[in-house]
Amino acid sequence: MNEENITAQLHDIKPLLEIPDSSYYIYWGLILFGSLLVSGILFFIGKRVWENRKVNLEKEYLEALKKIDWKDTKKSAYDATHYARLLATDERKKELFSQLEPMLEKYKYKKEVDTIDEETRRQFNLYVQVADERI
Repeated sequence: MNEENITAQLHDIKPLLEIPDSSYYIYWGLILFGSLLVSGILFFIGKRVWENRKVNLEKEYLEALKKIDWKDTKKSAYDATHYARLLATDERKKELFSQLEPMLEKYKYKKEVDTIDEETRRQFNLYVQVADERI
């Protein structure tokens, strides 16, 4: 009788139910979301730093142009061409640089050069003034 009672009790026990477990997918979803969030934040911080660096470089190039000493005309022509080319980022500065560059060419590729003429000096000063206004 005791065995019949136990079997009757066991007969009423239902089998184990399978509980859907999605914690694995939630775990990897959170890791993916977190990594996308962190990479997005790093992208925008990097973009901001790059833009500030670009402005700072333009200021440095402009200061280098302003410090050019025309006593050594050949070296000054090379420096002016280098920094003016780096600063020529918009249409107005590109146009002025295209006018200034041929003027500086005659002071660059010779062994002995004369002092800089007044027209080239005026064109250079105009370029520096426009570049200073735009930065």
